[in-house]
Amino acid sequence: MTFRNSIDAFIESLHRHPEPAVFNPWYQTDPSNDIDGGGSIIRRRQLRQYFLEREDSVKYLLIAEALGYQGGHFSGMAMTSERILLGHKSSDGVQPEQVFRNLEPERTSKPSVKANGFSENTATTVWTTLAEFGIDTYEIVLWNTFPWHPFEPDSGMLTNRTPTRDELEYAQPYLEDFLALFPECTIVALGNHSSDNLTSLGIEHTKLRHPSFGGAPKFRAGLEQIVH
Repeated sequence: MTFRNSIDAFIESLHRHPEPAVFNPWYQTDPSNDIDGGGSIIRRRQLRQYFLEREDSVKYLLIAEALGYQGGHFSGMAMTSERILLGHKSSDGVQPEQVFRNLEPERTSKPSVKANGFSENTATTVWTTLAEFGIDTYEIVLWNTFPWHPFEPDSGMLTNRTPTRDELEYAQPYLEDFLALFPECTIVALGNHSSDNLTSLGIEHTKLRHPSFGGAPKFRAGLEQIVH
């Protein structure tokens, strides 16, 4: 099986997800917040391109906990926001072509919901850190130990929640399949949940502080030590 076919098979496998209160950005539509019914197709296409363009260059896998509503829910990629894709983080040194070069980036959220697209603090911290340290973004693949977006069922999709233990266990085969796409890479866990899940699978990795909730300085320092 070629790398391209492996990527396609992996993305196809993501259509199976736990329920309830989990949004699947690649195979579901967010009717209240998506521009139209084609959002899942765009998100699937962007994830595929992101993976494919790193086939020959990736060295590090940065794995956090789960997709957030301000990030992958609308971009289709872990720790990556619409504002990054749309060029609204250029002043911070982050350019859309650092995500992928051979596909025109698209937003999927309604402008009436967020005029300039959604922005996620974790995504901004991760991508600006890569820019600050001059790290080749094509040597990095970002992912989550729970690949989908868990939300608060009583508050709607524009919320985040921590995946349950059962959900994390459900996601373990997908994590293993993701890691098999990019063998012989240095694996970096962002935060305890990601590290615990990797440990339970017996996967060697380095743990860094997650950049959210005041963890950005320790995240930056730890990442610089790993890649430099």
